[in-house]
Amino acid sequence: MQNAFDKRKEELKEFSEALDKLDIRKKDEVVQKQAPDDLMTKCPKCDRFLVKEELFDNLMVCPYCNNHMRLHAKDRINQIMDKDYEIIFNNLEEKYLDFPDYEKKLNEAKEASGNDESIVCVKGKINGINVLVGVMDSFFMMGSMGSVCGEKVTLMAEKATKENLPLILFTCSGGARMQEGIISLMQMAKTSQAIGKLKEKELYISVLTDPTTGGVSASFAALADITLAEPNALIGFAGKRVIERTIKEVLPKEFQTAEFNLEKGYIDKIVKRKDLKETLANLLKLHRYN
Repeated sequence: MQNAFDKRKEELKEFSEALDKLDIRKKDEVVQKQAPDDLMTKCPKCDRFLVKEELFDNLMVCPYCNNHMRLHAKDRINQIMDKDYEIIFNNLEEKYLDFPDYEKKLNEAKEASGNDESIVCVKGKINGINVLVGVMDSFFMMGSMGSVCGEKVTLMAEKATKENLPLILFTCSGGARMQEGIISLMQMAKTSQAIGKLKEKELYISVLTDPTTGGVSASFAALADITLAEPNALIGFAGKRVIERTIKEVLPKEFQTAEFNLEKGYIDKIVKRKDLKETLANLLKLHRYN
């Protein structure tokens, strides 16, 4: 069985390498005709075809262009946390406005992502260090922040304060959830106040991933003691085109990237995905957590 598996992987590798030698206009046609179903994918940045299994083994980072692709929250948690973590604050009661088809969209998002909301909260350890971690999921309505998301962040901050634990939040969001109107915007003040109280006692680290925008970028994502980001992550408030139309100027190509924000002092360090767990563990140790 193992020999057959290894042979299959070698065949996929050879197929992928052969694709790299083709004219880019021919690749799609070749993949459609010859690639095994559901085993290949294309990097959205460099357009190279990749074997899904190898890409997943590489933490969803393209080996050719270093594009850090978006992750499901639970995949991120499994990469960062030690085993035997506990999911907390699950299935909170939703309170929302009577927006057309909103309940249907919520149910579809739950089914597509496997989560109950746009953020998954866990209690566990990173390299043996006790910690609370919240991970936003772009596959749940583009990581939008509604009342339940805001409540979870607030509860995490309060729990960290009460139990003397550090808090780490991975942000990935298109902004406040418009279907909840002013209720979603209220979460900006609510979460910011909770984070402010937490920082009086404990360490708060935010890790900005692609994309971190809108109300999330203007609230708890921006308030950390230490702010990290993944390479090339989109980080900003309003969209680039909206800003250009407003100020009547052309913005730099690298505008709103993690690298641009690092240069301007908005974030403290850019960390590759493969180094995130070790970096976070070292930061926790430096702040005397164990």
